[in-house]
Amino acid sequence: MLIATKERAFRGMLAAVAGTSLLALAGIVLFLFMEGLPLFAHYSPADFLFGSLWYPTEDPGLFGILPLIAASLAVTVLSSLLAVPLGVLTAIYLNEVAPAAVRRVIKPFVELLAALPSVVLGFLGMVVLAPFLQDVLGAATGLNLLNASLVLAVMSVPTICSVSEDALHAVPRTLREASLALGATRWQTICRVTVPAALSGIGTAVMLGMSRAIGETMVVLMAAGGAGIVPTSLLDPVRPMPASIAAEMAEAPFRSDHYHALFAIGIVLFFLTLAFNLIASRIAEKHRQAGSSSL
Repeated sequence: MLIATKERAFRGMLAAVAGTSLLALAGIVLFLFMEGLPLFAHYSPADFLFGSLWYPTEDPGLFGILPLIAASLAVTVLSSLLAVPLGVLTAIYLNEVAPAAVRRVIKPFVELLAALPSVVLGFLGMVVLAPFLQDVLGAATGLNLLNASLVLAVMSVPTICSVSEDALHAVPRTLREASLALGATRWQTICRVTVPAALSGIGTAVMLGMSRAIGETMVVLMAAGGAGIVPTSLLDPVRPMPASIAAEMAEAPFRSDHYHALFAIGIVLFFLTLAFNLIASRIAEKHRQAGSSSL
């Protein structure tokens, strides 16, 4: 009887903690919508989403965020093109190829890279990488789309690598042994058995890495250049949505159109990151179902 009472109390405590987290999230989302939606009382959502001019200090202000959305998507896609192969191949090497001694050395460094503050990476991109790109490529400024994408790729690699390695590690050993017993080489087993079996988990890793890239603030604020234009070149300075919020919120008059527009940008960013997380969750669910069926 006493044990059952303790178990119920423990379950109630866990439910209360989980409920507190949900309430906190609901409060943040509610506040975001309360502060962002008033903009659309007198400003068209179509003009906001598809307008190409962002001049919040004009009278009346122009709040077209198409260049900001294009910059966010461009930075995310380009950084993912760099980070996904590097992260996945690193995970394959660590889990399938590397000796145990090498794995013990490399894996902590990958995890340490994930622990680096984003402001440190942004500072390196601004001070070290930007002058290098400007000198080598002859760009007008080293703070551009390519610079921000390279730094974001470095940030995303640890996430992609860690989650992909977990997915590869979860592949049953019997699948590898069966492939080798049938005469397949080690590389054929990796390419045709192990990686396809872990593909759902690797997809989750990619979505999580892209979600981190699109929501990152300090790196794009420091390394992207801050120009509110639709990029036509890798060397164009850009201003993704998180950078606009961080750069302008302190200067926007309280409850002004500019203030509400920045919260409206946050709403758009919220839905984009939510979409990435839902896709990652869906892929992970398929991965769990596939693992259960294989057992």
